[in-house]
Amino acid sequence: MLIIEQKPQESIREYVYRFLRMNIIDLNLPPGQNISEQDVATQLSVSRTPVREAFIKLAQENLLDIIPQKGTYVSLIDIDQVEESKFARETLEKEVIQQACIDFPSEDLFQLQSCLALQELCISEKNYHQFFELDETMHGLIFKGCKKSRTWNMLHLMNAHYNRVRILNLKVKEFEWEQLLKQHRALVDAIRDHDVDLGKKTIDLHLNKVVVDLEHLRNEQGHYFLPFKQQLFTMTNK
Repeated sequence: MLIIEQKPQESIREYVYRFLRMNIIDLNLPPGQNISEQDVATQLSVSRTPVREAFIKLAQENLLDIIPQKGTYVSLIDIDQVEESKFARETLEKEVIQQACIDFPSEDLFQLQSCLALQELCISEKNYHQFFELDETMHGLIFKGCKKSRTWNMLHLMNAHYNRVRILNLKVKEFEWEQLLKQHRALVDAIRDHDVDLGKKTIDLHLNKVVVDLEHLRNEQGHYFLPFKQQLFTMTNK
């Protein structure tokens, strides 16, 4: 697992949760892997209490499966949750992009342009983790510029399975990083030039990319995904 620094004013409980969630999303803790409270507590030099609390919270977010008498496992990627997250992002982000193309603060536009420059650096250094973080930052900035930060925070919480697919694709398809950067540039151009049509067209292409990626990734990395029959069982027993 990748160790991260504790933020100022961040409690131990918040830090442990953020550490585990980040490593699950980044696939440093891959789907299906066993994970124990004691191992995490030892690695972070903390007591087991904040680890147990983080486990419970992550289980509520469907990122951990806690099975009595057997152990705790990183959840497999659930296609239903991926598709639901895509639906939410597609529905909301199209509206936000339209607003951004009509009126957007100049200081937030500058931050978007700076984010693009850093993404170019990530590609040259083949740093997929930082590229993904900047991708998330960029979309968050667009929501912020439209005074929709709470909407973005809501999407962030439900995007875990969706984002694991995105991370998996970044890891196995380096050649597509340039394509994503090109789409990001088009979004910024649309906002700068007040081009609503370009903005809506680009965000539609950008968000629907995960549908194309899913078929390939399930064929190549099927062990990371919840089997279809198991998904049906889970749905009928909720």
